[in-house]
Amino acid sequence: MKKIIALGGSNSKNSINKLLATYAANKVQNAIVSILDLNDFELPIYGVDLETENGIPENVKKLSNLIASTDGLVISLAEHNGSYTSSFKNTIDWLSRIDIKVWKDKPLLLLATSPGARGGATVLQSAKTYFPYLGGDVVADFSLVSFYDNFTENTISNNELNEELNQKIRLFEQKITHI
Repeated sequence: MKKIIALGGSNSKNSINKLLATYAANKVQNAIVSILDLNDFELPIYGVDLETENGIPENVKKLSNLIASTDGLVISLAEHNGSYTSSFKNTIDWLSRIDIKVWKDKPLLLLATSPGARGGATVLQSAKTYFPYLGGDVVADFSLVSFYDNFTENTISNNELNEELNQKIRLFEQKITHI
């Protein structure tokens, strides 16, 4: 059995991205899924002076170790003003202080969703470009547009979108199987 992490890139208690990441990760065959919540890894806002005075917070070390111990990650990114949420970006900033390869060369299935018609497309494109520099092996990506219209009763209700996600999940499965 492969170990994967599902992570929503938001600290919202009702994160639709955490729902999507959890949904997709649980569809990966032969995998043990750990669902991570950024709220469980509360961090101060990164600053070089703070790091110099206090070192790396224990929550950063814990998260970095969890990433290192997994076979792959399913990350769904919330979009705030066309970019990552401040909590997610802050987490990346702290993680990069331990290892610039934040994602530890692990396979990534990148997702994004939003209530709107673009489904977080801007932040998803940014992550596809940026995450390889942070040691992420981006295997596939998927954007779920109009979340509340297309995700009902804990499933993607739009058959075409659901099949597209299933194809992306199969690519991710193939990659983690060969690790």
